[in-house]
Amino acid sequence: MTADQLAPLDLAFWNIESADHPMHLGALGVFSAHSPTAGAHAADLLAARAAAVPGLRMRIRDLWRPLDLGRQGLRRSLAHGLRQPLGFGGATREPDPCFDPLNHVRLHAPAADFHAAAGRLMQRPLERNRPPWEAHVLPGEDGVSFAVLFKFHHALADGLRALTLAAAILDPMDLPEPRPRRAEPPNRPLPDVRRLPGLLRGALGDVGRALDIGACVARSTLVTRSTPALTAEPTGTRRTAGVVLDIDDVHLVRKAVGGTVNDVLIAVVAGALRRWLDERGEPVEGVAPRALIPVSRRRPRTAHPQGNRLSGYLMELPVGVADPLRRLAAVRTAMDRNKDAGPHRGAGAVALLADHVPALGHRLGGPLVGQAARLWFDILVTSVPLPGFGLRLGGHPLTAVFPFAPLARGQSLAVAVSTYRGHVHYGLVADAKAVPDLNRLARALTEEVETLITVCGP
Repeated sequence: MTADQLAPLDLAFWNIESADHPMHLGALGVFSAHSPTAGAHAADLLAARAAAVPGLRMRIRDLWRPLDLGRQGLRRSLAHGLRQPLGFGGATREPDPCFDPLNHVRLHAPAADFHAAAGRLMQRPLERNRPPWEAHVLPGEDGVSFAVLFKFHHALADGLRALTLAAAILDPMDLPEPRPRRAEPPNRPLPDVRRLPGLLRGALGDVGRALDIGACVARSTLVTRSTPALTAEPTGTRRTAGVVLDIDDVHLVRKAVGGTVNDVLIAVVAGALRRWLDERGEPVEGVAPRALIPVSRRRPRTAHPQGNRLSGYLMELPVGVADPLRRLAAVRTAMDRNKDAGPHRGAGAVALLADHVPALGHRLGGPLVGQAARLWFDILVTSVPLPGFGLRLGGHPLTAVFPFAPLARGQSLAVAVSTYRGHVHYGLVADAKAVPDLNRLARALTEEVETLITVCGP
């Protein structure tokens, strides 16, 4: 693989984090084991297979001169037109000539609590001078299970891409042959002047959308009704927890009241937060923290540079609403309103503005953007897609997988959710000092689903 310039949003993620506040994402997979040595065997397999996956060999190298891209890369940047600045202050994704999988795959001592171990490992930043990913194998003390914690920097892969890379080092699967794709025309080496009017109209439209997004963000900061429990000075510590729900229970609620599965899963988060705050003795009436719901806007295969492109929906979680069905109705109404407006407008679409910031702006403004996250939203609630078929490692089946979202600076909690093999898996990441009772919040998620099933009736 050759060097490729980082997309603007990837560059933003690369510059937002710091050594005391890492911003990687993760996933904790739990496997059933046939023997106490299954974990050690799994670590050997992961290390052996990682060397053959090109995406896992890619490191990120900072650029300070446009010519660092080389003649071909500079030509591609020019061909991209008005919207893509040159690489000064940017970064590239390129093969690491010194790649050693043993620097990334690590076998640990047996663990009695996979989540306790995962929390300690999630708080360690990734090595920025190597390909930014790690796989930590945790044998279970019971001898009948082991876990693997995958960590990926968001600049290397988003949730879907990270899943693809992780699956590449699991056991090979017999999948149907993909449909052949039509041949795509080669990229033009220089911009076509006939496209200039369209590019200008697009640039003006982008300005209008940027102003709309900025106004929506300003309004959202004025009407916020959050809770101090979701705000914390960063300590660099992490705690994780996981919850497994039966997807049939979620469908039961959805069929009874309408809406989507996603509406139900978000409403469950709102209800669990209400229970958790109430047991803490904190006020809940009138509380409506702003939740950011990311929406993937993946770039076409012909786009340059490749990489992440995210938008999102910003909505108030109806934590202050006492009735569970009214909470669910409020979530459904808010999500319908966001979908009608589309993912390109509104306060949730701030990430789209990354495309219009020069690389040097990301470099210099990254720390400020990281500090401002809490002004934009109070909690991240994201969904990570997983395949419908079963995954294995060394013949051992994957029984549960808990996704972990990056924790923004100044926030104490982030929620990620995935559906796998008939079950919903919630992955919770929190600042360990700010949220010592994360397991109580995890139990509240299960209790909220049970309450919804009860009120929906048979």
